Amino acid sequence: MKGIPPATVQRLPIYLRCLNDYRAQTISSERLAQLARVNSAKVRKDLSFLGSYGTRGVGYDVDHLVYQISRELGLTKDWPVCIVGMGNLGSALARYGGFGERGFEVLGLFDSDPRKFGKKIGGREIESLADFDTAAREREFAIGVITTPAGAAQEVADRMIAAGLTSILNFAPMVLSVPDGVDVRRVDLSTELQICSFYLARQTAS
Repeated sequence: MKGIPPATVQRLPIYLRCLNDYRAQTISSERLAQLARVNSAKVRKDLSFLGSYGTRGVGYDVDHLVYQISRELGLTKDWPVCIVGMGNLGSALARYGGFGERGFEVLGLFDSDPRKFGKKIGGREIESLADFDTAAREREFAIGVITTPAGAAQEVADRMIAAGLTSILNFAPMVLSVPDGVDVRRVDLSTELQICSFYLARQTAS
């Protein structure tokens, strides 16, 4: 997304979620700001990067705004996803049915534990990690999700990159080393809990 600041990219999915739940044909920047919990000036600035400025006294056309944001986020096409690491977290993600509704189709589940091979989760069988390269070529995985223990995450990332994946979502509690051109999004649940603890401590202290 050339020209769109990273902070704006972070907020676009929030705007999209709010708009998808909104039951009107138009929406003002003030109302969208309330729903997204940001200020209206920030909403107007963010949407201006999409070439959308709204109409004074009317606001933004909701359907058109949904299309613009979806287009910028690459959601106007489906993206094949694979998950590696079928422990509790990986299994929970595999069972979640909301990915397909948002354009992310889980086409592969992988693990290195032979005891898990062939077991079905969410209608798809767990496969051996040894078969990942072939599966990646045949199914053209676009996004790889890593839910392995930390010790295995780098090796899995290397395998994904070697198979041509350039977008990785990492749930493992470690920082991955990847070459330029590979985008890694890290989801650290313990860090998020610590941030929750920070705000909770401030609330209870006041």
